[in-house]
Amino acid sequence: MTPHRPTRRVVLAGLAAAGALRPFTTIAAPEAGVPVAARHGMSIFGDLALAPDFRHFAYADPEAPKGGRIALVPSSWAFNQNPDTFNTMNTLILRGDAPVGLDIIFDSLMVRNFEEPDAVYGLVAREVEANAEGTIYRFDLRPEARWHDGTPLTAEDVAFSFLLLKEKGHPSISQSILDMEDATAIGPHEVEVRFKPTRSRDLPQLITGLPIVSRRYYTDNDFEATTMTPPLGSGPYRVGPFRAGRSVDYVRVPDYWAKDLPVNRGRYNFDVVRYEFYRDRDVAFEAFKAGQYTFREEFTSRTWATGYDFPAVLDGRVKRETLPDETPSGAQGWFINTRRPHLADPRVREALICAFDFEWTNRTLFYGLYERTSSYFENSDLLATGEPSPEELALLEPYRGRVPDEVFGPPFTPPVSDGSGRDRRLLRRAVDLLKEAGWEIEDRVLRNERGEPFRIEFLDASSTFQRVIQPYMRNLEMLGIAPSLRIVDASQYQSRLNDYDFDLVSRRYSMSPTPGEGIKRFWTSSSADTPGSPNLAGIADPVIDELTDRVVNASSREEQVTAARALDRVLRSGRYWIPQWHKREHTIAYWDLFERPAEKPRYTRGVIDLWWASPAQNTTPQAQ
Repeated sequence: MTPHRPTRRVVLAGLAAAGALRPFTTIAAPEAGVPVAARHGMSIFGDLALAPDFRHFAYADPEAPKGGRIALVPSSWAFNQNPDTFNTMNTLILRGDAPVGLDIIFDSLMVRNFEEPDAVYGLVAREVEANAEGTIYRFDLRPEARWHDGTPLTAEDVAFSFLLLKEKGHPSISQSILDMEDATAIGPHEVEVRFKPTRSRDLPQLITGLPIVSRRYYTDNDFEATTMTPPLGSGPYRVGPFRAGRSVDYVRVPDYWAKDLPVNRGRYNFDVVRYEFYRDRDVAFEAFKAGQYTFREEFTSRTWATGYDFPAVLDGRVKRETLPDETPSGAQGWFINTRRPHLADPRVREALICAFDFEWTNRTLFYGLYERTSSYFENSDLLATGEPSPEELALLEPYRGRVPDEVFGPPFTPPVSDGSGRDRRLLRRAVDLLKEAGWEIEDRVLRNERGEPFRIEFLDASSTFQRVIQPYMRNLEMLGIAPSLRIVDASQYQSRLNDYDFDLVSRRYSMSPTPGEGIKRFWTSSSADTPGSPNLAGIADPVIDELTDRVVNASSREEQVTAARALDRVLRSGRYWIPQWHKREHTIAYWDLFERPAEKPRYTRGVIDLWWASPAQNTTPQAQ
């Protein structure tokens, strides 16, 4: 069926940041009273891999030709972007559904090198320096930076953007930059950003990935309005023709001011990047087979195993490939809304975990292609395994009595079934857990002490998961639970997520190799009741808050790994989700219209910004 959901990106990942910050290249904190010299980039836990005179990212081909087009359906999204439809061109606020990809029209101070876990290098910012305490950062901007209308992009625009996003931006942004105190233009091309002394280590780097918006444009236009008028940008693409809710073209800006900078050489080669929007995944696949769009990452295992036998594959016009995915797989599962009274008890949540037979699902529906997810840090060295190390125990001991005892042993792992689809042992375990939590079966109906039946609703915006959910629902029915599946339109789905109006919802979140400020949005108390935050489970635990701070503010990679593993143990002990599955590769298919660099970047797929059109584009069906 479905290997994993298309990804909702960690806040700002893919814009530039996505990593915690050690100021510049030092490993230890700056010596008191000694300022950090101006540098061409930022990194964490070690030196920058690229020298100030680097010519281009190693994975980008500076000789790649410009031209042609690529058309695809959304596979990841950020902020208020919706993979199924859109009704606004404002992607930086909570309201409305924006088209996927809209962030490509904006520039940022720096951009990510995807061969390093977290390093960023200058785009709008030429250099950056900091005071010894790390509370003041000054960015020297490139005077040649321009908006698409040809007017200068200035320090006032940058300062205005940061303050506006903190006050009115999407919660994924505004809640992540609360410890940014101020941003000031101290010259036409110099910005000073001040942070609270208690700010997280990665916050200065995170702000380098914020989209820069035009002060002049948003003086004349309401930033909080949902509108179909595309905003003024400065990035490599601008919004071109679009059909509301159906497709949008991003058109390359030929005179893009930064096209020859080292961070951009060999990138953004397509003249047009088109996103097509389909509400039904089967319909989307038929459209791909017909050549209505030209690139597809396959997220449905059944389709990957049995569906690619159409003529264009057999005669070589469509290619299939498997690319390695070295990024952390992150968390995919049905997130359990602990704000609901009947889902507040972790014993109830563990019973729901016991009722899902992954082994049967993987064999019967997924063709055995996937692995069970158990950790929030799957496919990374941050994942907790076995007994806690002495270093982990040193972090966890102060919390003894405030966390379950299991935290001090092997971490919780979803139980392995007998693969029958109805493992009686696991179902009996689920019944016992429900009894402990005060639920009893009466006439085949599970009821609490007040006689209220146990009802639970799966919320989705697509019928794709129906074949997975229905067998799971049958197991829940055997426990006396009354399950239901509610499929709503994309706008209602996003609205209900924003308001936490659901019982169970399936979602996948990817993680950065170096977790930073963004992870606080997933499981800390400050995000639990913030509308639109990705803390879908409503996790609000002071222990988790403190351990998350240790992860974000670790002074070395070793400290961060230890803290993340300790945090993983506590998170998993809470039974906040029903873990699903993952794979360590990208399964892609595309019409034979493209060429690409020989090596894929380690930490990204890199299709939109690194591939280019081949001569075959003139003879093969194209999305129109």
